[in-house]
Amino acid sequence: MMTRSEDLFNRAKRVLPGGVNSPVRAYKSVGGCPRFIKKAEGTYVYDEEGKRYLDYIGSWGPMILGHNHPEIQQAVVEAAQKGLSFGTATEIEVKMGELLCSLVPCFDMVRMVNSGTEAVMSSIRAARGFTGRDKIIKFEGCYHGHFDALLVKAGSGVMTAGIPDSSGVPKGCAMDTLTAVYNDIDSVRKLFEENPGQIAALIIEPVAANMGVVLPREGFLKDLRDICTENGTLLIFDEVITGFRLGLTGAQGTYGVMPDLATFGKIIGGGMPVGCYGGKREIMEMIAPLGSVYQAGTLSGNPVAMAAGITELTILKDHPEVYRHLEKLGESFRSGVKEILKRHGREYQITGTGSLSCLFFTDRPVTNYEDAKTSDVSVFAEYFHYMLDHGIHLAPSQFEAIFFNNAMKQEDVDLTLDVMDSFFS
Repeated sequence: MMTRSEDLFNRAKRVLPGGVNSPVRAYKSVGGCPRFIKKAEGTYVYDEEGKRYLDYIGSWGPMILGHNHPEIQQAVVEAAQKGLSFGTATEIEVKMGELLCSLVPCFDMVRMVNSGTEAVMSSIRAARGFTGRDKIIKFEGCYHGHFDALLVKAGSGVMTAGIPDSSGVPKGCAMDTLTAVYNDIDSVRKLFEENPGQIAALIIEPVAANMGVVLPREGFLKDLRDICTENGTLLIFDEVITGFRLGLTGAQGTYGVMPDLATFGKIIGGGMPVGCYGGKREIMEMIAPLGSVYQAGTLSGNPVAMAAGITELTILKDHPEVYRHLEKLGESFRSGVKEILKRHGREYQITGTGSLSCLFFTDRPVTNYEDAKTSDVSVFAEYFHYMLDHGIHLAPSQFEAIFFNNAMKQEDVDLTLDVMDSFFS
């Protein structure tokens, strides 16, 4: 008998490309039918059949407090009762700007947008406008959204789908995109030597969380800061994943490296569609209507999204114990996985920091994109379905992160480790 999810997937494939509105949801790399989720609460999601799953996706990161947090839900309801969108200036977007500038170390000014992709696209434009240069540097395996110029060895869903780049991107859009090797400072120096005075910006995921979770080597981010400063190039941190997840000050606070610009995504909206970019005042004053770099959006600073975001960020600000709890869960999980792998003689790699983790199915230490690609995705697919069948909801891709949330307890981690142990048995 066909399940509800199977029926919905068949219907979806007739009207949505691949049956989904975002590629990784299609289970293409792991096979089978995606679970259609009907509701979520705390640390669980429930599919259309009513089956409950312990959720490690968390809407790809923003549900750091758990699903459907009552305070955020109430803030959304109250904001919606006043109206869903005005297309005009509002007090609540001013409050959000003030809050973000008080929390993010590099923010003197901020511009609200509607997604992480839009934030990255706009920050690149601002960097080019400020420097008067065209070329940018990105890193293999780092994903910065589906922005034309950055869909080059872009990690995440592109890796999952086995697509090295994207069709439909004119060569001219990517001709000024230079690609370096993550954690390899010499590859960066070489690009600067080959393109003197031409590089507007270097953009990086400070923790590469779209090719699994790959940590920066000690001193790597500081070296990037120094090289950018020496060359008059803007350093952009893409904190769509790390922002407000590694801590209240994101990766820039955690690693003590100050970028010129930074981008954030859905976590600043409590899961609502939102993003922002910001940085030094002299750069942000290039943005219209003050300056000549144009960027606009009718829904930017949407009052409902602002209400959700202010509520979530205020909770995180007022309750530092959230991060201590998440750190404890993450460490417990990673140490538990190491013990399981050792016991079963598997030389796979468990990586992570704070509430981010990834299990790579490779015996090779993972420090960059090429290392990540050595993972055995067929074994991952078996692992994914085993975990799913046992009520553990993981991202359907070897190259995505495991996200912990504050609603989780140690018993949830212990249960997950027990299921993993039975898989490796």
